[in-house]
Amino acid sequence: MRYHLTIIFTMLNVLVLQAQALDSLLIREPDDKYLEDQFYIGISYNALLNRPTNVDQSSLPYGLQLGFIKDVPLNARRNIGFGIGVGYSVNSFYSNLRAVKSGEEIYYERIPDSIDFKRNKIEAHMIDVPIEFRWRTSKAGTHSFWRIYSGIKLGYNFANRSRYIDADNRLSFTNPDIRKLQYGAYLSFGYNTWNFYVQYQLNDLIENRETITGDPIDMRVLQLGLIFYIL
Repeated sequence: MRYHLTIIFTMLNVLVLQAQALDSLLIREPDDKYLEDQFYIGISYNALLNRPTNVDQSSLPYGLQLGFIKDVPLNARRNIGFGIGVGYSVNSFYSNLRAVKSGEEIYYERIPDSIDFKRNKIEAHMIDVPIEFRWRTSKAGTHSFWRIYSGIKLGYNFANRSRYIDADNRLSFTNPDIRKLQYGAYLSFGYNTWNFYVQYQLNDLIENRETITGDPIDMRVLQLGLIFYIL
């Protein structure tokens, strides 16, 4: 996992540095009809909220996202607008809440402390549609400015896996309990390419289920991370 994250951060830094270098070399004529259409790349820490009793997160739950947002200015100065886009994201969640498949049924249990498991995670792949309100200090001829973008992100879960590994078992299966349609509210803010990102999922990750001990599973996702905007 650390190896993969190191590669991801290295690639992000290369992309950001190349974009900044290109921006400094280009000579732009002022354009009072400019648009802030942007590609974005983001990485986040995925915190599971409202976990069942004695369920803890483990390892490093992470999220990756990338996509494109079309800018729609709302005023003559073009510092206020809407954005709508499309993207892809993958989110992984590590915890001691295990999904177990028995025939066509799936049930959930807390992994006992006596079991030394290597990995237990849920992984979901999403098609995202961000819709946001945009405020920025942009001007024609420059792409270095402060921004605050806030909105709703709709996500369609098109593929997912529940995985569990210990010394004697290696299990993996598609989990139909993970919600197909997910949505959340988000905020990004920062200067130039580098921006902080936070998103709160408004519906639960696993649909209408409970553990074998009767605890409801109503986990929501809070994402905290960085998002990079590249023109």
